[in-house]
Amino acid sequence: MSAESVLIPDDRAFSNFKEECGSEEGWSLTYNKTGMTVWTQTIGGDEEKSLHKIKCRMACKDVPAETMYDVLHDIEYRRKWDANVIETFDIGKLTVNADVGYYSWKCPKPLRNRDVITLRSWLPMGSDYIIINYSVKHAKYPPKKDMVRAVSIQTGYLIQSHGPDHCTLTYLAHVDPKGSLPKWVVNKSSQFLAPKAMKKISKACLKYGEWKQRHNPGFKPWLYPEQTTLPTIPVSELSIQHADSLENIDESTLSEMQTREERDSD
Repeated sequence: MSAESVLIPDDRAFSNFKEECGSEEGWSLTYNKTGMTVWTQTIGGDEEKSLHKIKCRMACKDVPAETMYDVLHDIEYRRKWDANVIETFDIGKLTVNADVGYYSWKCPKPLRNRDVITLRSWLPMGSDYIIINYSVKHAKYPPKKDMVRAVSIQTGYLIQSHGPDHCTLTYLAHVDPKGSLPKWVVNKSSQFLAPKAMKKISKACLKYGEWKQRHNPGFKPWLYPEQTTLPTIPVSELSIQHADSLENIDESTLSEMQTREERDSD
């Protein structure tokens, strides 16, 4: 098997992800208030052109770990609470705990919107839950003309239980959004967008139980894989999505357009 083969994450991959979520070595603290902490890490020497990792950790009171896990999995519910989503759908399953999906999202104006195709895998580990993904290519879903195809090198969530009604959510993202982005985008992601997105997830958890009771309450294929209706995709239909094989969009000269929502929060 070549180094370029698509691999479904194994136990070691999940353990390594969990370890990186807990490590602070090599990370720069950029935000720390009201139960939310954000770190960033630059990959490469050129600050303007380098890739960035971002890590957010949030304490979620009144949210059981099991509910957080359900909310992050439930694609129907995401369409309701995720205001940034343009389109999201599952393409097919690989194993009982791995699938392939499509997600497109709105970017801060005046940037072009992004989309991504990822192989996603999940694993309960004791009282913790982990969901990780990385970008793949599928012949039936090529890049779209009106979108910039981003690349998830590795992105994921670690949910840690602290009793029946309390959990900690850590989001770790190593993404190439493609294109030369202006520095304000990177700063905005760590100072505003990432904490805001995390808070939205936590709020969504508080309303999930009531929503789920009215929307196919017993259907949770991430817990009960026999429920899935997705077609099985052979791994051979997938290949690694490399950033350098995609169109490079230069947006570095674009200036920020502050939205009304942000002005209201200042």
